[in-house]
Amino acid sequence: MKEVYACLLLHELKQPITVENLAKVLQSAGASVDEGKLKALVASLEGQDIDQLIKQVPTTIPTETTKKEEAEEVKEKREEAAVAGLSALFG
Repeated sequence: MKEVYACLLLHELKQPITVENLAKVLQSAGASVDEGKLKALVASLEGQDIDQLIKQVPTTIPTETTKKEEAEEVKEKREEAAVAGLSALFG
C-alpha cells in the first residue's frame, strides 16, 4: 500500500512515476523498498490516466453509524421474531 501512496504523491507533485522516484520517496520516509513491487506498479500504470483511475475509486466508506444502525435493525428483527414466537404459545 505504501507504494501506491508514494505513486499518488509523485502524481500530485507532477513528477514522473518511475521505480527510482518511488524508491526515493519510500526511502526518505524510512520505509523498506521492494523493487519487484515498484516495477510491477510502474508497469501496471503505464499508459493509464491516473486522474481517471482516482475518479473511479468509491469515495464513501461505511461508518460506525451505519454499522450501529445495521446492528439495531438485526436486534429489532430478533425481538419481533421472539414476540411472534411467544404469541404462538398463547394463541
